[in-house]
Amino acid sequence: MASLKLPHSFCNGSHGGNAPLPLPASSLLPKSSFPVYRGRRVAVSTVSDQYLFWDFSGFITTTTVALFSPNIFPSRHCSVKRARRIHFSTRSSSASVQSEMDELVENKAKDLPSSGDYIRRQFLEFYAKRGHKVLPSSSLVPDDPTVLLTIAGMLQFKPIFLGQSLAYLMMLADPFQVPKQVPCATTAQRCIRTNDVENVGRTSRHHTFFEMLGNFSFGDYFKKEAIQWAWELSTVEFGLSADKLWISVFEDDNEAFQLWRDEVGVPVERIKRMGADDNFWTSGATGPCGPCSEIYYDFHPERGYSDIDLNDDTRFIEFYNLVFMEFNKTDDGSLEPLKQKNIDTGLGLERMARILQKVPNNYETDLIYPIIEKTAELANVSYSLADDHTKLNLKIIGDHLRAIVYLISDGVVPSNIGRGYVVRRLIRRAVRTGRMLGIKGDGQGNLEGAFLPVIAGKVIELSTHINPDVRGTAARIFEELKREELKFVQTLERGEKFLDQMLVEALLTAKESGTIPYLSGKDAFLLYDTYGFPVEITTEVAEERGVSIDMHGFDVEMENQRRQSQAAHSAVKLAMGNSADLTKNVPDTEFLGYDTLSARAVVESLIVDGNPVIQVSKGNDVEVLLNRTPFYAESGGQIGDHGFLYIPGEDQHKVIIEIIDVQKSLGNIFVHKGTIREGVLEVGTEVEAAVDARLRQRAKVHHTATHLLQSALKKVIGQETSQAGSLVAFDRLRFDFNFHRPVTDSELEEIEKLVNRWIGEATLLQTKVMPLADAKGAGAIAMFGEKYGEEVRVVEVPGVSMELCGGTHVSNTSEIRGFKIISEQGIASGVRRIEAVAGEAFIEYVNSRDYYMKQLCSTLKVKAEEVTDRVDNLLEELRMTRNEVSSLREKAAVYKASHLAAKAVSVGTSNNIRVLVESMDDTDADSLKKAAEYLIDTLQDPAAVILGSCPGDEKVSLVAAFTPGVVKLGIQAGKFIGPIAKLCGGGGGGRPNFAQAGGRKPENLSDALEKARSEIFLLLSEKAS
Repeated sequence: MASLKLPHSFCNGSHGGNAPLPLPASSLLPKSSFPVYRGRRVAVSTVSDQYLFWDFSGFITTTTVALFSPNIFPSRHCSVKRARRIHFSTRSSSASVQSEMDELVENKAKDLPSSGDYIRRQFLEFYAKRGHKVLPSSSLVPDDPTVLLTIAGMLQFKPIFLGQSLAYLMMLADPFQVPKQVPCATTAQRCIRTNDVENVGRTSRHHTFFEMLGNFSFGDYFKKEAIQWAWELSTVEFGLSADKLWISVFEDDNEAFQLWRDEVGVPVERIKRMGADDNFWTSGATGPCGPCSEIYYDFHPERGYSDIDLNDDTRFIEFYNLVFMEFNKTDDGSLEPLKQKNIDTGLGLERMARILQKVPNNYETDLIYPIIEKTAELANVSYSLADDHTKLNLKIIGDHLRAIVYLISDGVVPSNIGRGYVVRRLIRRAVRTGRMLGIKGDGQGNLEGAFLPVIAGKVIELSTHINPDVRGTAARIFEELKREELKFVQTLERGEKFLDQMLVEALLTAKESGTIPYLSGKDAFLLYDTYGFPVEITTEVAEERGVSIDMHGFDVEMENQRRQSQAAHSAVKLAMGNSADLTKNVPDTEFLGYDTLSARAVVESLIVDGNPVIQVSKGNDVEVLLNRTPFYAESGGQIGDHGFLYIPGEDQHKVIIEIIDVQKSLGNIFVHKGTIREGVLEVGTEVEAAVDARLRQRAKVHHTATHLLQSALKKVIGQETSQAGSLVAFDRLRFDFNFHRPVTDSELEEIEKLVNRWIGEATLLQTKVMPLADAKGAGAIAMFGEKYGEEVRVVEVPGVSMELCGGTHVSNTSEIRGFKIISEQGIASGVRRIEAVAGEAFIEYVNSRDYYMKQLCSTLKVKAEEVTDRVDNLLEELRMTRNEVSSLREKAAVYKASHLAAKAVSVGTSNNIRVLVESMDDTDADSLKKAAEYLIDTLQDPAAVILGSCPGDEKVSLVAAFTPGVVKLGIQAGKFIGPIAKLCGGGGGGRPNFAQAGGRKPENLSDALEKARSEIFLLLSEKAS
């Protein structure tokens, strides 16, 4: 055996571990040349993922171990060369063998796996070994109301970075055990950003969906450790060549510069000082801030060191950003040191995958490329042979489908507002892009099918290590995508024709007038409002034809909808308020409310108008913070308890505080909001805390009934339905769920029967705390929008329901007494809402309806069972009466019009066109139309009739009717009436021969008709002469 380098295929044959490979002991080095491992003298080499150990017994064994594990190499943080120098410095006469060993150990980095899943796992394990708590990715739907979607890895830690409390982090780590301080954490966070969606596919690195790998320190370590670990991770763990890494630091951050230069050893010529725009992170006008340092990878080191621009995407890519949060920016712009200095870092998974996998862009990594391949298969094209435009379209779909799948999985439903608009916009971009690629139907022969679900299947296949819960929502994702795609294809076909007409007209108009072609904001809004075209797609199509869009006009038309669609900001804003000072000495509140409704507690803090106070007197509103409480704080959809805090006296209570709401703040501090009814309350006082038992029971009843309702829905309309929100109140429950159609009356009846049957079975509830994985394995359903730690509370109605829930519940389903659905309606596209009552609220509802029925029977003088027939008869009589009135009005209008016909005047020398422009007082719109039709028939062709009226307060009706002879002259009623209506504060349009319009300014009608008269006379005179 000439050397220790073994063929990969030979080594991989023993990949299962510890399989012996024959090797003559005589071919090895002397035993004294090798280190001792687990009591045996061994030689060590690396092949692929494995270490090869041979123990001089004549066999090689293989095993997979962590690189530079402390069990193998004592030095925790050592480079490859240091490890080799420490452990393999002994030379022997077999120089060639030792040389091969040196080469294999040094080149370990070159053999490391580079899959996206490997990079994610290694990052988390790297920091876990360095004392970081590995926390799960939070949902793409954040709790933070200041942002629409999760746009950064640090977002879930915002309360800690604000310096408010570590309680929030303790809750994330383990909400059902005694909190332990978590000084540092690491995550692989799913993120969405759509502010630069137009760059997707055009650059090598822009995405709407991406994963940010982060390590965070909350007052624990700072710059030195963050820099050293980032370098070790990059060069040792991921094996990047140190010669290809560049560093940027903030221009005034000498400490970071020195650490990179002196501690890490980066040459000064590869450390660039940059300004605040690039390397100083701020959260807003005020708040935490600090300098940044970034690591860049150089794809072309052969270009040298002159004229370096780290923002040159053709040469560099920034893959690791370190934020040193050490200052607080005050109102006057000055910087003051933070008491707790924090670290916030982000390593782009897709970017690191691109570097390690040696591909030209992020899209060709194993994270996205399989999706692109599936898309190319449906489009019957080859990515490798495609032109740049085709590749661009394939990249767009590959990117967008990842964002779409994870958004829908996290509960976002396509709609025209907020988050729903974001996902709908991405779906529609993907659909249109697929059509441009030539994908027909589902791409597999079914021309009536949808192709997005097919591609989504590939995304879900790749989701295991990103979010394993996605597979469980696959059916809902497929159904949502199919419905959205097929619906949009219909509007797309109609809208494309309409848009094409608009663009042709815009180009012709521009050519005739010598101006730049553009589409009005009103037309763009019409496409959005009527045809479901996102303005971004309209803009893309128009730009392809050389036509610009009047975005200012569109924004005016769009109003609130447009503002909501832009709400996904590209920055997380932190504001340093006084909340940290208010609660810095207040411990987490101990919740006793599962077991008791009353308890003694100590007042830890009092807050009035946002400021801490020592005492509060009668009549003042106050927020009370206790060390322990039986009051439930609003969460999981259940509202907070009501009740009283009081201090007993000899004959009566000395102090009484009425509590009307309880909220959680900063993780696990309960804030009791109320009013001092008697006496004076002081900090440090012991009080009796008593929950209103009757209201708590009503909340418990509604919460358990909500669980039963969800189970009944799944049984009746399908398991694919999922919760999209809820409210558990004292007077009712509200349950929002994802479903594509209204629930029928028969289905609602069946749901009610199921819930009431379960109530009647008098089943005892079971509540237990268990590991999250065990709960999910048992089939427990997670509540929408809730965060869960490693240990979770599971509420089970045996045989019916099992959910993760921290709310309060009845002990036995019989306590619910009765259940009644009071409404079912759609609240957004694909989202339905059921409101219902149970328990005492159910009895109140039934009694109330009984009272109103008795009143109705008395008024109509019929029995209860006859009410429906009697109401139907009354409605029919009313309909007939209205029709008679309408007919009389139309006849009156025609009669009035017959007298107006004589006022028509002739225009034009050759055609003798008859024109009539008149007001018809308060004639309603339908009657005005009849009058115009009568007049156009009476005056005969060619003729033009324009009528106006004021049928009510702040209401104007207009109509224009032209005969074929007038239309042939190029004058169209639809285009003529619009500008006239604008004078009356309205608008309208219609066909070339007939159009109607309306307005809100009756006082301008006479001027509008006068303008109509002069313009129609002028047009007809020009055309007819």
